Amino acid sequence: MYTEKELFEIISKFETATEAVSIKAMGPGFINDTLTVTTRPDASGKAARYILQRKNHNVFPDVPGMMRNIAMVTEHLRKKVIAAGGDPDREVLKVIRRKPESMSAEEKAAQGGDLYYKDSRGNYWAVSLFIEGSVTYEKADSPALAYKGGEGIGKFQSMLADFTQPLNETIKGFHNIRWRFEQWDEALKKDAAGRVKDLAEEISWIESRKEEMLAFWSLVENGTLPTRVTHNDTKISNILFDERGNVLCVIDLDTCMSSTSLNDFGDAIRSYTNTGAEDDQDLGKVSMSMEMFKAYTEGYLSQRKGTLCAKEAEYLAFSAKYITFEQVLRFLMDYIDGDVYYKTAYPEHNLVRTRAQYRLLQSMEEQYGQMQETVAELMK
Repeated sequence: MYTEKELFEIISKFETATEAVSIKAMGPGFINDTLTVTTRPDASGKAARYILQRKNHNVFPDVPGMMRNIAMVTEHLRKKVIAAGGDPDREVLKVIRRKPESMSAEEKAAQGGDLYYKDSRGNYWAVSLFIEGSVTYEKADSPALAYKGGEGIGKFQSMLADFTQPLNETIKGFHNIRWRFEQWDEALKKDAAGRVKDLAEEISWIESRKEEMLAFWSLVENGTLPTRVTHNDTKISNILFDERGNVLCVIDLDTCMSSTSLNDFGDAIRSYTNTGAEDDQDLGKVSMSMEMFKAYTEGYLSQRKGTLCAKEAEYLAFSAKYITFEQVLRFLMDYIDGDVYYKTAYPEHNLVRTRAQYRLLQSMEEQYGQMQETVAELMK
């Protein structure tokens, strides 16, 4: 825990409009600690607000690399918004840099050394501008909202389609199924919690689809599917809307890396279209809603159609199966490992998650032809 005095000292290192007068916690935070900062009104009587975050360096071992990724991506987006006559401070996350006088010579010399502050405890802090008058949603509960979510991620990707700078890999092997299978083989061999003997059916689910999933990933590895900027956490709560329901911008850019942009589409479909809960014990409630799939895909392609290559369009529907399969694998692997990664509420929680995600995957497989037809129709 940090004292109020320590937090005021941390925010003083950054180039806010005026000095901070209040700092308040903003939600519980699953990975980072997030606070809102209000500064003293300026000469015109206007106060500003900022987001102060302690970045979790256990999840993101390379926080400097992560912050350089965010800076490069947001600078590219800001240029696009300005060229289109928009407001870059509302339509793009704005990173607040360090005050030069607060930096050591070593920090000044480091690439991106002004993007974060490392305190005496070894924790990293970053600041961004709070976007006033913005609205977020925790869940897409209607096709209309699903369309808007697709539009938001589609717009984000379309604006970054010509981004060519290399990005740092801030989480090793993220969505790389070849890497996941290496972890999987090791988990089966180790059998840390002694659970493998009871999981013959669940293990067969993974093994029976291994070749299909590796074949898809080989298209990423050999460049058939192009490498682009990926957000990697495309739930609707990471999109800001204005008060009229229009998309403002995509936030929470910590996981931005380089991979196939299909990962973002597949991850969104996994979360938007599930008629049940991720850990639903009643598998009868779990399925993929074609109505939500069509709505999200229509919104996504309204922005992305002109920047997708033919192979990306061909595998768009498959990406939903790919990402959902990966999640089945990860939940089951964590159960085999003894529940060391995901937080669990009860001993069988990861196994329940595995089975619920597998039912969602089965529903996608059952409707796969229709998914492909929907994409093809919307691509015309």
